[in-house]
Amino acid sequence: MNKKILLYAFIYLLGLNFVMAQPVAQKVTMPHIPASLEFAGEKVPLENPMIREQLEQELIKNVYKHSSTLMILSRVGRYKEKIVSILAKNKIPEDFFYLSVIESELWPYANSGKAAGFWQFRDTTAKEYKLEVTKFVDQRRDLELSTQAACNFLNNLNKTFRNWTLTAAAYNSGRTAIMNTLKAQAVQSYYDLHLTLETNDYVFRILALKLICENPANYGFVVTKAEPLEPTEVVEVKEDVDLIELAKKHNINYKTLKYYNPWLVYNPGSIKSDKYYEQNKLMNVMFEVKEGKSYKFVVPRR
Repeated sequence: MNKKILLYAFIYLLGLNFVMAQPVAQKVTMPHIPASLEFAGEKVPLENPMIREQLEQELIKNVYKHSSTLMILSRVGRYKEKIVSILAKNKIPEDFFYLSVIESELWPYANSGKAAGFWQFRDTTAKEYKLEVTKFVDQRRDLELSTQAACNFLNNLNKTFRNWTLTAAAYNSGRTAIMNTLKAQAVQSYYDLHLTLETNDYVFRILALKLICENPANYGFVVTKAEPLEPTEVVEVKEDVDLIELAKKHNINYKTLKYYNPWLVYNPGSIKSDKYYEQNKLMNVMFEVKEGKSYKFVVPRR
C-alpha cells in the first residue's frame, strides 16, 4: 500500500514538474492605435502613414518594455494629481504630465549623467529657474518645486512658439534648434519637421505613454490600485538641524525622512572647510540652513 502511495506521489510530482517546465506562450500583438488622437489640443495627423508609423514604433517599444512601463503605471497614481494641479495653475495642458513620465519615469532619482530629477533639468537650467543644486540639496528631486520650475520653463518656451507641440519638442532639443529647423525647412508644424532622432521620436513617446497610462488594459497591462501613502504634513526648518533628531521628533527614522524628501543629498562628500565636516564625514546628518533661508520637509502625519 505504502509503495503504491509513493509511486502515485512520484508520478504526480513528475507530471507537475513537466507542466511547470513547459514554456508559457506570450501573446504578442501590434498595439492598438486609436482613430484619432490629440496632444495639448492639437490633432495628431494619423492619416499620414509616416506619422502613424512613428506612433506605432513608440507604442511597440513601450508596450513591450514591461518592467519600465509597469513601474511607470505604479507611480502614476501617486504623482499625477499633484503634477496636473500645478500644471493647471500655470495654464499648461494636462498632457505635459506625460512629458515628465518619459523624462524620468516619475522617479525622483532619475539621472542621465547630464540631467536629473522628475523633469530632468541640467544643473545650469535648474539654477536659472531657481532650483537649488548643491552637494547637500538637489531640488530637481522635489516634486512641487521642480514641477513649478518646469512650468516656468515651458511657459517661457511657449511664448516663442505659441504652439504646445513645438514647445514640447523644444523642451528636448532647445529653443534655438527648433527655431532654426523650422526656418530652414520652411514649415510650421512639428509633424512636418525632420529632426534629430531623439527629438523626432520625442512627442510620439509622450503620446505612446499617454495612451498606455490612460488605457493600460488596452495594451495588456493589469494594474491594481496602489495603496495610498500615509497622510503627510509639512515642517518648515529655518535653522541648522540634525536630521536624525528631526526624524526621531516625528517618530520616524532617517530612511523614512529621506523617502519623503528625496531632495536631500545622502552623501555630500564633506570637505574640511564645511561647517559640519566631522558630523558629515559618512553621510549628511547635520543639515545647514543659511541665514534667511528655510526648507520644507515632508513627514508622515502621526
